[in-house]
Amino acid sequence: MSSGDFSRRTLLRASGAAAAGAAGAAGAALGMLPGVAFADQPGDTGSQTRTVTGTLEPDVPDWYYLPVDVPRGVRQIDVVYSYDKPKVPAGTRGNACDIGMFGPEGHELGNARGFRGWSGGFRDRFSISASEATPGYLAGPIKPGRWHVILGPYTVAPQGLNYRVDITLTFGPDAAPFQPDPAPESAPARERGRAWYRGDGHLHTVHSDGRRTPEQLVADARAAGLDFMISTDHNTSSSQLVWGRYATDDLLILNGEEVTTRSGHWPAIGLPAGTWIDWRYRAADAADFRRFTDQVHRAGGLVTAAHPFANCFGCTYEFAYEIADLVEVWNGPWTQDDEASVIHWDGLLRGGRFIPAIGDSDAHNPDQRVALPHTVVLADRLRRKELLAGLKAGQSWLAESSAVQLDFTVSGGGRTAGIGSRLPAGTGTPVTVRAVVGGVPGTTVTFLDQLGPEHTETIGDSGAATVTWTTYPRYSRWVRVEVRRPSGGPNTTQPNAMVAMSNPIFLGAGD
Repeated sequence: MSSGDFSRRTLLRASGAAAAGAAGAAGAALGMLPGVAFADQPGDTGSQTRTVTGTLEPDVPDWYYLPVDVPRGVRQIDVVYSYDKPKVPAGTRGNACDIGMFGPEGHELGNARGFRGWSGGFRDRFSISASEATPGYLAGPIKPGRWHVILGPYTVAPQGLNYRVDITLTFGPDAAPFQPDPAPESAPARERGRAWYRGDGHLHTVHSDGRRTPEQLVADARAAGLDFMISTDHNTSSSQLVWGRYATDDLLILNGEEVTTRSGHWPAIGLPAGTWIDWRYRAADAADFRRFTDQVHRAGGLVTAAHPFANCFGCTYEFAYEIADLVEVWNGPWTQDDEASVIHWDGLLRGGRFIPAIGDSDAHNPDQRVALPHTVVLADRLRRKELLAGLKAGQSWLAESSAVQLDFTVSGGGRTAGIGSRLPAGTGTPVTVRAVVGGVPGTTVTFLDQLGPEHTETIGDSGAATVTWTTYPRYSRWVRVEVRRPSGGPNTTQPNAMVAMSNPIFLGAGD
């Protein structure tokens, strides 16, 4: 990938190269490469470099582990890698290879103590020392023992993949140790008690394959009018340890990780700082997927099925939906992928499986707009626990920007219910469905139930209106609302682009 080729879809493909596959002891043994051993350094100063080369054939394991025996007295590890990119016929995948590092604590599946960093295919080099590390990697002492460089052949050309890895050890005393500085747990300037809060739950920085620094991302999230943001760098926890340096009192920063496998991406959101979730399995490894989603839930986080129909290898979500807490039906500027996601999500809802919908920008680069889209969630306060509870309950709606306003309710039999709730009305009770919108000129407002679109009105140049419709629980098991712009939307040529959409309100007594 050239330095100038950073479209959103290209970045999805590049982050898909962060994918993992067969892991555990058996998988590691199958993918073990010849290693290198370094000798003790006289005087404990200076450096040593070793080079490893080889060829990976098209029929390869998902992971290769390159053992590196590290002696005592090492201050810093530097790794540089490269691989060839031969020409391939049209329609044939070429070479793409990822890289990461595990320390002497081990590289078994789920071994968070051994994990020392990941950059996928985004960087060709990294450094680790006690005081600092390349973004994506974890600073800490270089302990003696057997380390492992990970090579992940994402795609391999028919000619094979010729690789080179240069490992340099620098000897000497450690500098001052790295001091974690996680984000504070509150943002008092945006606290409003029980209220609707705007947040983007899928964002990237230079700690994975993003082009924004943490400081730049905070600035853009604040400019977009958000109350909170969730950092979800691919397959690493490194950014979780530095957000306190950039935090402000008017933006709550939550931690996450976009768990990026070869069977799709699933952001783990709302994690305690420093939490790493392994990604070295596929959808066929159901027990492993369950193991790590359980880890997320024990930590108090949520599991998101991200961009389910993204049309790049390793990007489409192939895991079990029943384990996911949320479905990201709208990812970045509106595309056919998003249309397919909404249709699929709506189909699950019609079949009786409600998994709350969310929308995120998945912004990587400065030209990709933060908060296009984002999720507006009803929470008791602007804190991690309360925000996640609102998201999991489906008490949320999706918006193109902070200029978009939506109030969606139903009423009948002397009662009123809002998004994600239930109106326990009798089957013959008339129910008034009501949407109050603002900031949406040139759009249509449509009410939908399990039968599809039921009522549509056009919104004029003022961009504000109150739209109502009457139904009965006998005919509508639930209702939801979509606001669309026939002419398209920001950064997309797709007609009838989404501007806002809600999760459902359920009608009737229920089960």
